[in-house]
Amino acid sequence: MPSKTMFTTPSENEIQFVRRFAADRKTLWAIWTRAEHLRHWWGPDGFILPVCEVDFRPGGAWFYCMQDPGGQRYCGKMTYTEIEVPHRFTARDIFTDEDGKPSAELPEAHSTFEFAESNGETVLTCGSRYETQKERDIIIEMGVEAGLSQCFDRLDQYLAALVFQRQGDIRRFC
Repeated sequence: MPSKTMFTTPSENEIQFVRRFAADRKTLWAIWTRAEHLRHWWGPDGFILPVCEVDFRPGGAWFYCMQDPGGQRYCGKMTYTEIEVPHRFTARDIFTDEDGKPSAELPEAHSTFEFAESNGETVLTCGSRYETQKERDIIIEMGVEAGLSQCFDRLDQYLAALVFQRQGDIRRFC
């Protein structure tokens, strides 16, 4: 049974999500850091990811554009600042247009992703810090809780499909 995403606001300018996944840390790390995996599950229900470019290294970036069923695109760029394989990475996370130009209207986040393995499963903790409470609240009002929960549900489905497809041979996916 899929895990429920736990959403909290640990301070006036932070958002945190915690979710347990039925995968070891090495597998979950690969699925979060490689375009060939991200394009299968990133985005809310009904969205596709027609643009997904990953340069996973400090100073590198993940540029993506999600597309809703009506064809509207929503783009973002995550620039990686620190990477500790396979435990955590940090990044500067911004909204952009389709050309990668940062949005002047939407706030920047400084995000941390931590992967902790326990009994063959992995607990993922995602924390985002904003400059102000007002900026954090803009993201909350946009529906980040529902959107990210849907992403994580899709990730659970993707993991289940991988397990079925490879019948235990994880080496070719990581």
